[in-house]
Amino acid sequence: MVLYILRRLLSIAFTFFVVSVIVFLMMHAVPGGPFDGNDMPVSKAVRDTLMAKLGLDQPLWVQYVNYMKGVLTFDFGFPYQAPGETVISLLADAWPPSLLLGGLGVIIGAPLGILLGMAAALNRNTWIDYLASALATLGLTIPVFVISMLLILVFAVWLQWLPASGWGKPERWILPIIAYAAIPVATYARYTRSAMLDNLNRPFVTALRAKGLSENRIIFQHVLRNSAIPMVAVFLPMFIGTATGSIFVEAMFRVPGLGSYFVSSIENRDYPLEMALVLMVTLAFCFAYLISDVAYAWLNPRIRLGDQPR
Repeated sequence: MVLYILRRLLSIAFTFFVVSVIVFLMMHAVPGGPFDGNDMPVSKAVRDTLMAKLGLDQPLWVQYVNYMKGVLTFDFGFPYQAPGETVISLLADAWPPSLLLGGLGVIIGAPLGILLGMAAALNRNTWIDYLASALATLGLTIPVFVISMLLILVFAVWLQWLPASGWGKPERWILPIIAYAAIPVATYARYTRSAMLDNLNRPFVTALRAKGLSENRIIFQHVLRNSAIPMVAVFLPMFIGTATGSIFVEAMFRVPGLGSYFVSSIENRDYPLEMALVLMVTLAFCFAYLISDVAYAWLNPRIRLGDQPR
């Protein structure tokens, strides 16, 4: 296990390096710069002064090395769209809305998806199974911005039960949370149904029934426990994915989270902010998968990692 974790940490470091190089080159490959747009019109002399002050007139490899030196000391620089703040302080203010809404979406959506998948598995080839499978398929295939528009149309425009967008009051959080929960519900419904059907057909279930155990005890103490193991590996990466902010959900509901900065950093050629967002999300996903793999091995003794004998 120790050797496995060390190898994974080295792999994360390599992934971090590769992603940083690719993103850095892609950002500078796009024509234009942070002071070339109509939103920030400046004269050529002022532009040259700003480029020199920010080091943007130096060769790309020099800019990359200087930026990564700062990253290693947790200094991500200053955002061009908010020079009075640091990138870290800007993201610290933007993370809570994304974390709150995305986290609640997963925390609410995962149990609902498990219940939906259980209902489908325990009522296989009935209308309950077909309905649950159809809902799960729709949740995975319909784009989240379409789901967001439908929620706004039904609950804000037609029924007028909830506000369409905004931030600050809890009633404004309901529609974004539902939009965030759509994918966890669908994903967990499909995982639970598949895992439970697989375990229900295993010999140990037949043996437990032959011993006289009740069906509820078999399902909840044995089948569901074994079915939950693969779902553990899905939870943390999905939580990170939603907690880092959906561009479409936050744009539709005007949530001041990380998703909005993904868009603005690209539009404004805000290199420090864009790099920080991508690198932080990359690290979050890498460690989420590492923790999920270790938890999976801990829950399932048959899995061996690293230096453990097979």
